[in-house]
Amino acid sequence: MSDSQQMERRYKVRQVTDIQASWTERARGEEGRFTLQLILDGGVEEYILAPEAEDMAAILKLFQQSPHASFDLDRKVLMFATLKAR
Repeated sequence: MSDSQQMERRYKVRQVTDIQASWTERARGEEGRFTLQLILDGGVEEYILAPEAEDMAAILKLFQQSPHASFDLDRKVLMFATLKAR
C-alpha cells in the first residue's frame, strides 16, 4: 500500500463547503434542539452535528471568522483554518 493510500485510510477529512443550521421544537414550552448539517466537498458527504446552544453559538462564530473549515469523519473533529490569535 502506498504512503498516500495509508494516509487516506488513516484520515477521512473533507472540506466543509456549506452549512445548514436548524432548531427543532421538541414539545411546547420545552427546550428545543439545534442541529448543524455540514455539507462536505460540495455534497459528496454530509454530517449532522447536534450541539448544545452555547456550543452552537461558538461554532457559528468560528465559521464567521475562518475562511474555510474541514471535518474529519473518522475522528469527528471540526477544524477551522487561519484564525487570528488576539
